[in-house]
Order: sequence, then C-alpha cells, then structure tokens
Amino acid sequence: MSATPPRRGFATRPGDPENWIKAADTPPARATDAVLYSARLTVDVTPDQRARIKIAAFGRGVTVADMLRELLAREFPPSNGDAT
Repeated sequence: MSATPPRRGFATRPGDPENWIKAADTPPARATDAVLYSARLTVDVTPDQRARIKIAAFGRGVTVADMLRELLAREFPPSNGDAT
C-alpha cells in the first residue's frame, strides 16, 4: 500500500520564520484597484444581457469590471474642464 501524502492547508507557512515575516509585507494583487476605483455604479440589465456581458468578458480573458471600465473610458474620455 502507498502512504497517503500529507494534506496541505489552504495557505501554508513558509519553511523558516524569516521568510514568513517578510511574506506579510506583500500587498494583495488587486489592492491598487480599490484606491483607483472608489466609486460604484449600479446598472440594471436583463439576465440575458448579463449573460452576454459575462461571456464576452470571459472570451476576452478579462473581468467584467475591467471590460466595462475600458468600454466606459472609450465612450466617455476625459475632457478639459470636466470635474473629476
């Protein structure tokens, strides 16, 4: 019989304490998005529209939010004199 391999937890600690302490300084991958995008916009769409949007984003390999931000930036570019 073969031995069962040890189970790994959801997050494993680095082997030595020095790397474990240093690893805590690494910010989350999307932390900057929260700073850049602080306003929310809610839009009501039909379930069919939502499905098409999600499929389009998946097909492009981006998130729905990123795809819609890009679309809005294209449609509504900043202009001189606009309030930010």
